[in-house]
Amino acid sequence: MRGTGDTGRPAGWWRRKSTPEKVETYTRWSLHLFAVIEVAAIGLPVFGQVNARIAGWLMAMVALHAVTGGVTASRALDWTRGRRGRPIRLLWVLATLTFVLANVALGLKRYQPGGPGMATAVGTVFAGILTFGAGTMALGVRRRRRVFATVLGAAFGASTASFPFGAPLAEVVVTAFVVLIGAGSLATTCLFSVWLLNAVYELDEARETRARLAVAEERLRFGRDLHDVLGRNLSVISLKSELAVQLARRGRPEAVEQMIEVQRIAQESQREVRDVVRGYREADLGIELDGAKGVLTAAGIDCEITGDADGLPSEVQSALGWVVREAATNVLRHGDAGRCTVGLRLREGSVVLTVENDGVAGPGGSGGSGLAGLRERLAAVDGSLEAGPVGADRFRLVAEVPLAGVAGMSEVAS
Repeated sequence: MRGTGDTGRPAGWWRRKSTPEKVETYTRWSLHLFAVIEVAAIGLPVFGQVNARIAGWLMAMVALHAVTGGVTASRALDWTRGRRGRPIRLLWVLATLTFVLANVALGLKRYQPGGPGMATAVGTVFAGILTFGAGTMALGVRRRRRVFATVLGAAFGASTASFPFGAPLAEVVVTAFVVLIGAGSLATTCLFSVWLLNAVYELDEARETRARLAVAEERLRFGRDLHDVLGRNLSVISLKSELAVQLARRGRPEAVEQMIEVQRIAQESQREVRDVVRGYREADLGIELDGAKGVLTAAGIDCEITGDADGLPSEVQSALGWVVREAATNVLRHGDAGRCTVGLRLREGSVVLTVENDGVAGPGGSGGSGLAGLRERLAAVDGSLEAGPVGADRFRLVAEVPLAGVAGMSEVAS
């Protein structure tokens, strides 16, 4: 079980997140990083190219555009996850701001003397604002045609906006090409990040659905077994009871024989129900080990099992079988595991089962009812359970059952 002392540390904050939440955090901060890159790559270099006054204006323009783009990207990401409506107003604000600031930059180039580096500084700011603006706005659309239209519109705008300010044809073509490639690459990166995030969420939901279906299938199996056991016998009991009532009303001695038969069938039904419940509660360790390996492997988790359950008492196999079942289930539900090892060995008259995975949330999650239930089952055979993190990113569960105590309990029961 994880301690409570790491809740305030950044590492604890990160470990508490599920895999989809980690991917979303990474995606969100990557989009925010684009705003930082815009300021660092476009705004800061202008201070070495033009005088301080013009550089300050250009830097302010780039910073304003970067902040607006970062907010728009964050809201658009929330929209893709279905947490809020589409940020139409922010998209229009970003589009308008991109158009206005790009033209203001070109105006500064023509009407403000800024030295020999003025053309380079303004050209970089002009192309950069159009590139980051179009790439960010692609997050607010879903259809590919609209994404292409946004990128092509930015490239076309870069070419048409340069002509009124007397830019040479070669410079216009190069600027439009740079905006087209840059905006297209940025838009592709943003859309791929969103697609990857949605895929991770869908995979996580599929894993949860698979776990719920496994539980539902087990309940159906148990219900079918009870129906098979009780359905026929209850029908016979009902018929014989009705027959006994009719015979008793007529004073026939056969009524007693029918009730004796009803009593026998009822006792047999009780025995069969106990057998069904016992079979449901008792877990075969060998079968559980094979089942855990199959389930974890199907989920993409590399599972390695060492040790053999043959020859162990049935009480030990039942208790440790439940540990394996609960551990495998919770690695799927709560963990972020890529590898899981299960080891079974004898140590000084005891059987030791070790389950270790490289996810931060291990069997039983953070120590809830899952571990409590396992401890209760192990306590019935004088066993013990220890669970907790090992190192930075591993979780280990160790269950130990003494063989001497189980043998003594078996003798007393017999």
